Amino acid sequence: MILEPFVPHDGALPGPVLTEIAALHASNQAFFELSGDFPDPARITVEQVAASLADELSRDGSEVFLARSAGRLVGLAATLAHHPDPGSDDPDPWIGLLLVDASQHRRGHGRAVAALIEEHFRAAGRTGLRLAVLDDNPRALAFWRAQGYTELRRAANLDRGRACTVLRKPLTAP
Repeated sequence: MILEPFVPHDGALPGPVLTEIAALHASNQAFFELSGDFPDPARITVEQVAASLADELSRDGSEVFLARSAGRLVGLAATLAHHPDPGSDDPDPWIGLLLVDASQHRRGHGRAVAALIEEHFRAAGRTGLRLAVLDDNPRALAFWRAQGYTELRRAANLDRGRACTVLRKPLTAP
């Protein structure tokens, strides 16, 4: 598994990579039906994904990583160096999204991407990592708990006020 930062070139999102990322999003129709991030999860377009990525990358401290296995895009992770609410005293970085190609689910790619993201922040000297899981997504909650994340609290997410569970994992030295 190779995890590489996704960096726009001169502010532009490269077409071929954007097409791959859009296909990755489109493969996860069930997740996007839950999240409400796209108007029609059965018809996610390249333009919608480009706008979503541009919005994500415009946030201070955000990074998007692409995960490749055998040269194929199998996943994407979006992270934030700090809580998106500027008034928060939360010291941890956040995983905002971890997406694995739906045809590749249950093959260890999600675990591998999560471990690489954890190592990225561990190497940067961070001591914990947080994320929020929509309460109506029990499979995701089970996945993150299996990775060692524990529940901190219940909350409404910032974007749409949806009920979610905030989880945290300490990033101790390996």
